[in-house]
Amino acid sequence: MHAAATDHAAIWAALADLADPEIPVISLRELGILREVRTGADGTPEVVITPTYSGCPAMGQIEDDIRAALTFSGQSARVVTQLAPAWTTDWMSAAAREKLRAYGIAPPQCGSPAPEGRHVVQFSRQALQREPVPCPQCGSTHTTETSPFGSTACKAMYRCLDCLEPFDYFKPY
Repeated sequence: MHAAATDHAAIWAALADLADPEIPVISLRELGILREVRTGADGTPEVVITPTYSGCPAMGQIEDDIRAALTFSGQSARVVTQLAPAWTTDWMSAAAREKLRAYGIAPPQCGSPAPEGRHVVQFSRQALQREPVPCPQCGSTHTTETSPFGSTACKAMYRCLDCLEPFDYFKPY
């Protein structure tokens, strides 16, 4: 195996279980924040991350956690934040969506994907959400948004009208 490929495999292994600081049941890879391990122009391995949104306050912690995991495993790499293409909930794995639901956060409702290589901008909140948000506690779709802002900027607050439990909804992007 080529040395760079070996380094990349070791880096992926070191970061495999690194959890998101705001949602500790999901790894950064499952969430889609951890994008790529590559070799930079100067030959240094790079770990590429993309924030869930440009002002995500957890990015500093995520970078620190990546560096600590690499140091602990004896690996060395530069952490690179890449803003384009912008993160999308389409990058979340099916396992991450199920872990969100089991943790009490409604996973994002995804519409039909944009055509290959195209990004669709929607300006209407109704356009962003076509289907009701199921309650992660009881599964009811008889829910209502109580605030477009939840515990973090990437979530909205909802309430189930059947079991009466409040819950976060991970907004689709």
